[in-house]
Amino acid sequence: MKVSALVMAWVFREQAAALPYPVALQLVTDEEVGGRDGTLHQLRNGVIADFVVIGEQSRLQVVTDSKGMVVANLRATGHAAHGAYPWLGDNALLKLMRSVGNVLDRYPVATEEVWRTTVNLARIETPAAARNQVPAAAEAWLDIRFTPQDHDLDGRTTEQVAEYLRGFCEPGVTPVVDHVDPPHHADQHSPDVRALRAAASREGYDAPFLRKHGAADGRFYYERGVDAVIFGIGGDGQHGPQEYADLTTVLPYRRALTAFLRDRRPE
Repeated sequence: MKVSALVMAWVFREQAAALPYPVALQLVTDEEVGGRDGTLHQLRNGVIADFVVIGEQSRLQVVTDSKGMVVANLRATGHAAHGAYPWLGDNALLKLMRSVGNVLDRYPVATEEVWRTTVNLARIETPAAARNQVPAAAEAWLDIRFTPQDHDLDGRTTEQVAEYLRGFCEPGVTPVVDHVDPPHHADQHSPDVRALRAAASREGYDAPFLRKHGAADGRFYYERGVDAVIFGIGGDGQHGPQEYADLTTVLPYRRALTAFLRDRRPE
């Protein structure tokens, strides 16, 4: 994403002043942690557009769909006791593990790419600090990514999703939903999407539309009726030790963005 942002800044500097319509470059630093203090904050304060290009990695494919996101914790309470006398306590960690297991039974961990709801168990923690202590409290972090076809989650409020997750929880385990963000979609037949794809095609990147499993800031524009697409350089391995940017795509990306901006005819 950083390399795409650099190219976007390069194209913006060269083209913005000469275009017959207003164009802006929006750079934020919190997209990976939710985007609420960057893009969403700016939208709530009046920043808006009629079309948005987000420079995430896509190898010059146009991404018109991405999954929605639920950020939720499961919090378990029990009763502390000495580890040698477990019958005197109520192990919160065991209740939590069984509840997480119920969620993963419904949404098994994906072993290959699949367009369905997935759940990542990111963390389990307990304040218990001794091996011989029955934990009285425990908490799990869940990162849930859902498709528009998942009607248990799509279009639901935080309260409704919390109630849904409660059905997986044992007594003493409470779901707490921080936020629910919808799946993102852009019209594949809109003039801007067609023009951007044509610009990529002229650079030799004539690939089908792409769907992303992650949730990008485009969801905030989608909620406001604005088409937003992901369109960036190539690369792979995001968030892993082997992550890389494909530098052979940098100049084609620059030329495609430039051609799109020059040829664009806003309605």
